[in-house]
Amino acid sequence: MSYLVYLGLFVFVAALPIILELRRKPVSEKERGETTGDLAQLSQGITHYRWVGPVRGPVAVVVHGISTSSVAVEGLARGLGEMGYRVLVYDLYGRGLSDAVSGRQNRAFFLQQLTDMLEHQGLTEDITLVGYSMGGSIATAFASENPHYIKRVILVATAGVMTEESKFSRFCRRFPLIGDWAHGMFARRRARKAIPRSGNSQMASTVYAAQRQELKRRGYLPAVLSSRRGILSEVQEADHRRLARLDVPTIAIWAEKDHVIPIRALGVMAQWHRDVLQEVVPDAGHAMPYTHCSQLMQAIGKALRS
Repeated sequence: MSYLVYLGLFVFVAALPIILELRRKPVSEKERGETTGDLAQLSQGITHYRWVGPVRGPVAVVVHGISTSSVAVEGLARGLGEMGYRVLVYDLYGRGLSDAVSGRQNRAFFLQQLTDMLEHQGLTEDITLVGYSMGGSIATAFASENPHYIKRVILVATAGVMTEESKFSRFCRRFPLIGDWAHGMFARRRARKAIPRSGNSQMASTVYAAQRQELKRRGYLPAVLSSRRGILSEVQEADHRRLARLDVPTIAIWAEKDHVIPIRALGVMAQWHRDVLQEVVPDAGHAMPYTHCSQLMQAIGKALRS
C-alpha cells in the first residue's frame, strides 16, 4: 500500500508543472478585441501586429526579445517613426496577443513567422530590420538568408554574439525533462522577483506591468524555455561574416552596463563584421529600449548619420 502512495506522490509532483501551466489562461478574445493593432492568420497561428509612425516613408520592422511582447520596443518604434519610418511591430508566438503554438522555437520557427508577416503585409524589399536582444538574433538570421529584402540591419543589445546566462537558465536549457520540470516549477517565481515594481518612466512601468501579465498566460513559460534551447543557443558568427561579405549595412547598439549581453560583445562583433557601425549607450542596462529610450534613439541617429 505504501508503494502505491509513494508512486502516486511521485506522479503528482512530476505532473505539477503541467497542472500549474493548465491553470493559466490563454490569450482571450476580449483582450484581442481591445487591442489597437490587428491580427494576422499566418501559417503557424495568429500573430498580433501594428503599424507605428507616418502613413508613408521607408519601412522598418522591429522584432522584440525573449521575455516581453512588442510593448518592450514601443518607444524604439515610436522613435523610428519620428525619424520618418513606417514601423511594423509584431508579437512573437507565445508572447503578447499572438498565439502560443507548438514547435521548437529555433531559427526556422522564428524566420517562418517573420517571412509570413512580411508576405502578409506585402513587404518585399528595402526593409530596415531592427532587432532587440533575441530579436537581434532573428533579424541577423533573416538578413543573412534573405539579403534581397534588406536595406539595413539595426541590432540593439543583440543576442547571438555572447550571452551571460544564469545557472538556473543554463540548467533548464541543457537538461531535458528535469530542466522542463524545474522551469515549470520555479521560473515564474524567479521572474516575478526580478521585475521591478515601477520604472524610471511611464514607459518602463508599462513594460514591467506587461511582463507580470505575461507570467499569467498559458504557453509563455514553455515558449521562453523553447527559445533558450532554440535560437538563443546559436552563436551567429557565420551569419555576421556573411552580412559583411554581402556588404549589408549593419548598426549595432550596446548598453554599457548590460549584464545579459556584456559590452565585450562589441569587440567580438568588430572581428566578425569589420564595417559594422557600433555605438554604446552610457549607464544603460539590457532594458535600455524602455529605460534609456531617448539615449538609444540618439545613438541610432548618430550611426545613421555616419
